[in-house]
Amino acid sequence: MSPHLPILREVFGYDAFRGPQQDIIDHVAAGGDALVLMPTGGGKSLCYQIPAIARQRAGMGVSIVVSPLIALMHDQVGALHEAGVEAAFLNSTLSSEEAFDTERRLMRGEITLLYAAPECVTTAKFLGQLESLRERGLPHPTAPPGFGRGDGGGGRCHTRGLSR
Repeated sequence: MSPHLPILREVFGYDAFRGPQQDIIDHVAAGGDALVLMPTGGGKSLCYQIPAIARQRAGMGVSIVVSPLIALMHDQVGALHEAGVEAAFLNSTLSSEEAFDTERRLMRGEITLLYAAPECVTTAKFLGQLESLRERGLPHPTAPPGFGRGDGGGGRCHTRGLSR
């Protein structure tokens, strides 16, 4: 039995993994990389959500999901909140105050899963926050040393808190 089955049951209300989910989740939770291709509704999100929850519970910090899909962020964060998981997003829909609040929660280690737009994670401020978390031992290991170093192109996160 997978050590992650209790999270599947307690948090998401499912009794069993589907298809390759268990192997993927066990691999990712152990720090491995994975490229997961599944059809819509195939359970891809659980393949990173469950490892994120397991790693947060083990004191390994926040997991960061980088996505340009704002509607996905809203849906995923809403569903995670309903399941009792501390999740948040950073993207151009947030006011400066909302972005600052999310950053503050991130730096306090209060967030299990942070969904962030690419233009947000490439800012010097965000990279500095990741480095600060790393120094304190809080980020998920999938945000490796030197993550996103460099200019990151011309994108901008349109929240004052994370703009370059």
